[in-house]
Amino acid sequence: MKEEIEQLQAESWRPEEVLAWTFDTFGDSVAIASAFGAEGMVVIDTASRLRRRFRVFTLDTEFLFPETYNLMDLVEQKYGITIERVFPLNSPEEQDREYGPRLWEHNPDQCCNLRKVEPLRRKLGELRAWITSIRRDQTVARAGARKIEWDGQFSLVKINPIADWNSKQVWQYIREHDVPYNDLHDRNFPSIGCTHCTRAVRPGEDPRAGRWAGSSKNECGLHIIMGASDAPEADA
Repeated sequence: MKEEIEQLQAESWRPEEVLAWTFDTFGDSVAIASAFGAEGMVVIDTASRLRRRFRVFTLDTEFLFPETYNLMDLVEQKYGITIERVFPLNSPEEQDREYGPRLWEHNPDQCCNLRKVEPLRRKLGELRAWITSIRRDQTVARAGARKIEWDGQFSLVKINPIADWNSKQVWQYIREHDVPYNDLHDRNFPSIGCTHCTRAVRPGEDPRAGRWAGSSKNECGLHIIMGASDAPEADA
């Protein structure tokens, strides 16, 4: 499968074409991974126009914003799906006891690994492919993402149907198709993660400046782009 994916010429395909090929190829063995940001809502809505039944999962860190949980409920109602919620092995209280309180402050990489990366690895072990909503212009690490690629970190196929889109295209789609979105976007939260590690962006700041503000961390490790040297670069 890896060799087939590497030879596939899909970069000119529209998101609908990428998703149609994905559903035809993998059926119920593929799922959309979503944190329900604006991009994620575009991918979910596009999928709903192609297939009545499709899988969506989310990494519920148990530290998400109330607005995110509200949107998840709305997504289930609007699209008639049940979101597969993947939880960390340890509850917040167990994490505090084992690693110390407020782990996200003194070791945010470990916190992300426990509450995001490990649960994702478990979930992807059930699948042959996964669908993301990453865009190449979001971070340097994402610049090399292909629309259909082999995920060397998790050893399965990774689908990025809107990899070549920009923010303007995302919001144009949302408005044209009346797609629901997280209320926090209207309050200067262009990128939304956990409550402890996300803040509103100030005028003139980079759109991802609100993630892990005050630290050098800017990725959480969910997405790895393997370069020619096979050196991994973390992404979030």
